[in-house]
Amino acid sequence: MPDPDLCTEEDVVRLVHTFYSKLRNDAMLAPIFESRIVDWDQHLAKMVDFWSSALRGTARYRGAPMPKHVALPGLTTQLFHRWLALFRDTTQALGNADLQERADDLAHRIAGSLWYGYQARHGADHPAVGCGLAADRHSRNTRETAP
Repeated sequence: MPDPDLCTEEDVVRLVHTFYSKLRNDAMLAPIFESRIVDWDQHLAKMVDFWSSALRGTARYRGAPMPKHVALPGLTTQLFHRWLALFRDTTQALGNADLQERADDLAHRIAGSLWYGYQARHGADHPAVGCGLAADRHSRNTRETAP
């Protein structure tokens, strides 16, 4: 449940900007995002609104992320795991354990949902089976890197 006392708006901005800075320098993920995002300032502002809404309950985010994600060609579980690993690295570095736990949990649930939707759209025989995203959420504290 969102909690305005979980973190400050500045924490959310730092989370989003730090994460996307890492992502834009990541050999695996950068090409996907760079090929789709034309206006990074607009994207970052939208992601700040999303995470502020999800973490703090500000209700600023307006959007439908599923259609944009399912339209991407060639997504794999490895890409989702890499995204989650970068996200975890970012939340851990923030130094707010409550924020880290909540944001990481949300990120895992979001990734699982997007992966399920992607598989359903692209005709997988067993949507989300074997992706490891749900299991990975429960074991994230026992591993330092994603598979």
